[in-house]
Parts: sequence; C-alpha cells; structure tokens
Amino acid sequence: MNESDQQDRFSSLIDDLASQGWSQRAFFAPEVLTRELAVECRKRAQSGQLSAASVGRGGAQQVQEGIRGDRIQWLEPGQSDACDQYLQLMDGLRQALNQAFYLGLEDYECHFACYAPGAFYQRHLDRFRDDDRRTVSAVFYLNEDWQVEQGGALRLYLSDGREHDVLPQAGTLALFMSDEVPHEVLPATRERLSLTGWFRRRGAGVL
Repeated sequence: MNESDQQDRFSSLIDDLASQGWSQRAFFAPEVLTRELAVECRKRAQSGQLSAASVGRGGAQQVQEGIRGDRIQWLEPGQSDACDQYLQLMDGLRQALNQAFYLGLEDYECHFACYAPGAFYQRHLDRFRDDDRRTVSAVFYLNEDWQVEQGGALRLYLSDGREHDVLPQAGTLALFMSDEVPHEVLPATRERLSLTGWFRRRGAGVL
C-alpha cells in the first residue's frame, strides 16, 4: 500500500467518525498482511498462547464466559514482522486521528481475539468507568470467505436507535468512539479471528 492509498483509507474513516461516530472500511490493510496476521493468530491459538479474556479491571477482573467468551493475547513490538507492520499501520491512523480531531491520542493497544464456534460477547461499552483513556476502538477482521449465515457479526447500537452489523470478513476495519457506541459480538458457527484494539489519549486517565 502506497502512502496515497493509505491516506485515502484514513480520510474516509475520519470523515465517517466525524459525521456519525463510527466507520466501516473493507480492504483496510494489504491482503498479504491480513493473511499473515490470520496465520499468526491461529498459530498462537494452537500453541496455547491465547488466554481466556476477563471482564473488569485490576482486582475485579474475572473470567465470565457467560458475558465474554473470547481467548486473547496482547501484541507487543518485535513479536513478528506481520504484527510490527500492523502496529505501524495503526500508528499512522493514530496520527491522522490526532491531526483531524486533536484527541491527544498517545498510544494504541491491541490483542488477537479468537472466538470458538458459539462464543459471544454481550453488549458493552469499551471505556472503563474509572479510566477514560480509551477513546477510539478499532476492530480488524481476519476471516476469509465469511458468509452472513455464519453469524458472528459485530453489532453496533447507534445513537439514532438503529443497529448496524459488521460482518467479520478479512480486511474489514470497524472504527468507533469507545464511550459512545455500545456493541456486542454475536455467536458464530465457525471460528472467528480479529485484532481488537484501542487508541488511548494521554493524561491522568483515572476518573
């Protein structure tokens, strides 16, 4: 992807975010990178590196599969070439968001997420009650040839009362304001892979 194509992708996301608080973009990353990230996620899952995700923060963290059923592992720089390329791409988006909205986004955190068939995540907001650093949520999907009847959509509950479903098709990015858009992950009939992350602003953070 050349710099011009990348800026076009960023511009459409930013325009949507400004007008409606969320955006959806197909083919956000190069197909080769998307496939490499899917391979990386499956490799980690098969080797037991993904752990059951919890809800809550600090001492209140608990694994509650009746609320959330994904298994995750956080990305760190230097883990693989594909992960580093993705983190670099998202840092470019972070800079574009700061230029457009003056959000003071300081960093980006993300993890692989693997949902087994039937797993789900109940409706929630991405911002913690006692920490306001998470500002923009970004979910990037890694599942080739996804069909509507397989389920697994990300359902966004929009401010006008509508619901919008994002199919977890490889290459699709969903972007939305972390404290404004409730959402849930619907159960699927096949394994569902994604990279889920948050652009976080600087500052004290704790409310």
